[in-house]
Amino acid sequence: MRVVAGVAGGRRLQAPAGRKIRPTSERVREALFNALGSLDAVAGATVVDLFAGTGALGIEALSRGAESATFVDADARAVAAIRENLRVTGLAERGRVVHSDVLRFLGSGPPVFDIAFADPPYAFDGWAALLAVVPARLVAIEARAHVPLDEAAWHPLRSRRYGDTVVTLARRVEGE
Repeated sequence: MRVVAGVAGGRRLQAPAGRKIRPTSERVREALFNALGSLDAVAGATVVDLFAGTGALGIEALSRGAESATFVDADARAVAAIRENLRVTGLAERGRVVHSDVLRFLGSGPPVFDIAFADPPYAFDGWAALLAVVPARLVAIEARAHVPLDEAAWHPLRSRRYGDTVVTLARRVEGE
């Protein structure tokens, strides 16, 4: 698995050893970041990569000009892999790695981010609770199936299927 584009484009990312993870494929990351680029959303953005795994989404954002990225994962091996991936891509100074359960982290009152990447394990069923508290202006959701949005809080921008993955972009409704 490699960073698709930007200053770290082509650099290899490692996955945590012995952990069943489902890293976002290069094809899906490329499509997602093309969509975000069409919204002019990445350059200078602050991002949070929830259920970060390898950190591929946040690292891709940093590589493409995001100002900073916070990576959140509960698995110690994932946290170690993210730190190593930030090091080998030369992006460590703009990344913050948090070893925590995602909902606990979100409950701690983190700052509002420009973009939140939410790519939990496919078995995750806490979407309503997660989307109710995610502090971001824009959310990129990756799931096995379409995730219903509370349209009083989130305005859907696009949803596309890539094989067994559905990627949905939504913007927070003004005033939320």
